[in-house]
Amino acid sequence: MEETLRERKKRQTRQLLIRAAVRLFAEQGYEQTTGAQIAAAADVATKTFFNYFPSKEDVLFADVERYYGLALEVIADRAPDDTVPQVLRRTYEQVIAHYLTQGLQAGDPELAEVYQRLLATVPAVRAKALHVMFGAQRRIADALLKAFPGRLDPISAAAATGAFMGAVQAAALASLEVYGQDEQESLASTGRAVDLAMRGLESL
Repeated sequence: MEETLRERKKRQTRQLLIRAAVRLFAEQGYEQTTGAQIAAAADVATKTFFNYFPSKEDVLFADVERYYGLALEVIADRAPDDTVPQVLRRTYEQVIAHYLTQGLQAGDPELAEVYQRLLATVPAVRAKALHVMFGAQRRIADALLKAFPGRLDPISAAAATGAFMGAVQAAALASLEVYGQDEQESLASTGRAVDLAMRGLESL
């Protein structure tokens, strides 16, 4: 469906705010940057910034809902003979493909570098990332439970989701500490983590 003029303007304003925030985070530091400063740098009212983002932490997670939606679609569209590990692997592969080609950081090394640096050094950003991951785990566990009635119960769905997403998250953070902001190493590390987690879930 074709994007309307209003939708296009909203998307452009959102992108403008994100770019302004990233530039300020890089120039003057994350803790020193306020929502009002971001709004001013983007030449919009402070209220406009908070209409788009509840807090400055949310700027760095602006694409999260799109990833959630894609993951839930993959799970809901599973084939009758799919196993739980197959669906989780497909979810990972499609989310990563979207991240690389259409994600907020795709083709924008500056944004990717700032995000990775803030994740590694700013406790508030890491805490937000953990909060986001916890919310994602609950939603994905619920989707798995609906997609595999009779095969999963609430406990096994939560455990499978936790094993899968916990492995990816832990590998990504470890890769950041070992390899720094090397995206290829990060993707290789999370891919290995998925392999390990899926082997552990083969009984489902």
